[in-house]
Amino acid sequence: MTADPSEYEKAMPAVSAFLTKMERAVDRTWATHAGQPYPTVREALALALEEEGAHPMVPQVVDELARQISEGTNR
Repeated sequence: MTADPSEYEKAMPAVSAFLTKMERAVDRTWATHAGQPYPTVREALALALEEEGAHPMVPQVVDELARQISEGTNR
């Protein structure tokens, strides 16, 4: 199966917009919750993603981001 390059080009604006929303939510959560307990960070991140309109999100991605923010790693 071959992908049509025009389909990729059509999808890129939506993908870019989604990633921008996700990045804002992660940055906001990082700034306010870095180093806090995982459950607190997970809840704050889920709320920030919802508020930014960055959904649906893969739960495992949210879990990993929350873990990193909680541990203060990868920043």
